[in-house]
Amino acid sequence: MYTQYNNKERGQGFSSRGTRPASRFPARRRSFNSRGKGTGRLDVSKYIKKIETVEKEDVFVPVNTFADFNFEPRLHANLVKKGYVTPTPIQDSAIPYVAAGKDVLGIANTGTGKTAAFSLPLIDRSAKNPKTATLIITPTRELAFQIEEEIRNFSFGMRLFTVCVVGGTSVSKQIEKLRRHHHFVIGTPGRLRDMIERKVLKLDQFEVLVLDEADRMLDMGFVDEMKYIAREMKERKQTLFFSATLGNDIKNLVHDFLKDPMHVSVRTRDTSKNVDQDVILYNGYAEKIEKLHEYLIGGGKDKVLIFTRTKKDADDLSEELRTRGFKGDSIHGDKSQYFRMKALRSFKGGDIQILVATDVAARGLDISGVSHVINYDIPENYDDYIHRIGRTGRADALGSAVTFIPTKQL
Repeated sequence: MYTQYNNKERGQGFSSRGTRPASRFPARRRSFNSRGKGTGRLDVSKYIKKIETVEKEDVFVPVNTFADFNFEPRLHANLVKKGYVTPTPIQDSAIPYVAAGKDVLGIANTGTGKTAAFSLPLIDRSAKNPKTATLIITPTRELAFQIEEEIRNFSFGMRLFTVCVVGGTSVSKQIEKLRRHHHFVIGTPGRLRDMIERKVLKLDQFEVLVLDEADRMLDMGFVDEMKYIAREMKERKQTLFFSATLGNDIKNLVHDFLKDPMHVSVRTRDTSKNVDQDVILYNGYAEKIEKLHEYLIGGGKDKVLIFTRTKKDADDLSEELRTRGFKGDSIHGDKSQYFRMKALRSFKGGDIQILVATDVAARGLDISGVSHVINYDIPENYDDYIHRIGRTGRADALGSAVTFIPTKQL
């Protein structure tokens, strides 16, 4: 456990401004708290796992290569340009079923290539039959934009059109785009329902429904919107349902949405064997921010993702860290789409080293090279913890995750 720090680490990793004395900001420190509510005792051992040796996974041997799939020549050319040769397990298993028009229930961890698993065969189908349209529902704006970007890259030069329908952006512009012909509409449940009720989005043109990160949409309370949209799609011929978990609630939804689905499950370990996990104990809010400061100025903190419980905490913590000389920003649901995307671009591009986020805002984001995940506030449940630390230690890289725990909860 982290309880003290070597002074030799000071000044490494971030600029020397990061060593600014915290005592110059006494008032701001009191605004931070774990919001753990002080109920019950925590099993700290769940958050500690030291890497001694990196265990090698069994080598995945795919049945197919991307060249084996009967895709349009232009789509194959785009895949070659992007360096796609060997499918991931979820892609290798799901693409043939999706291409055959089957309903699919896909269970796979975040970051395993689910977007390509459903989008590639659907892009191919729309290219061969331009009348085919697909509606994709996602829990967050960021994930919707991420999927739209991937589809546009895969379908470059194929004259296929996409539109993103999410909150936090101009309704009038989205309405204008929806009046044009489009092959893929990607959106969040609330804004999609709004467009349907405005009679701008006509669902009779859609044959395929994709529900991505269905477990998170369920957690966020979007079940009524999901059922409403599915019910209104009278011409639906295929439904693709992707989730990271398969709890009882998800199983019940599967019966509502899917008909004789093909089950594809390639879910791997719950926690990455490549992530070194530890805890930082603190006693009181002032000590908490000081220990965060000490941790951040240690070496190797190249790209740090910090999770807080609330939107206000994310903003407050981001501001405090900037005051202390760190380069960082925050993302959460109350920020406009422009500022959310700006923060993400800065983080991905290395212009800032720290991104402070809430669980919802970071769900499903594909951010490569995250070196450290910090649970500044204890996650609501262990599933959220697994999701958080899954942002690091990806693609066989090593990562680190620490969780701040108040001593009063031990």
